[in-house]
Amino acid sequence: MRFDSVPMPPSVDSRPRDARGYPVPAITPWEEGGQPQFALTDYARSAQCANGRLCSVCGTLMARGPVWRVVGATESEAIAGALAAGQPYRNLAPTLEGPGHRSCMLYASMVCPYLARSTARRGLSGSGDDELTGHLRRGERRGESGAVVGFGDYEFAVTGSRVLFRFLDVVEYLPHDDAAEQLDELVAELGRSQPR
Repeated sequence: MRFDSVPMPPSVDSRPRDARGYPVPAITPWEEGGQPQFALTDYARSAQCANGRLCSVCGTLMARGPVWRVVGATESEAIAGALAAGQPYRNLAPTLEGPGHRSCMLYASMVCPYLARSTARRGLSGSGDDELTGHLRRGERRGESGAVVGFGDYEFAVTGSRVLFRFLDVVEYLPHDDAAEQLDELVAELGRSQPR
């Protein structure tokens, strides 16, 4: 599915764009030459979003209550297993990936090439050089499943070099093999008040 055929949340529509027209997420760093670095996370922007309860995609305020994020195959399978067993799920390992609005995360799951398809591979310029992201090897496939997941809340820590997130209480689990499967959810969400 082409990114320009995916309905865009109004708050994302106001984001700066790259040369191809992709909206640039709030936590994405920019090179000096004006090119966004989609595979990386800007420490200061991520800290600002965490401290201000701002969506990591659109950069606007998230109301108190549930937050969403897109997860890859390993975490999606762990959540599915916990839910099937009637057990609570909590990601004990911190992640660098911050939360967002439901509509923004549904949108991101479909337009980010790595998140959208199980056959996608991480870019060769992506991160993956430290203990938190080392499992995300450059050129490696995403995996068979992913999901957009709603959590009751999140906690975070701003350290000297990164922002770490943990998510609490799964309130919604929307699995997919191909994120285009989330299109109906996005359209319905956009039909409700924005942003959520």
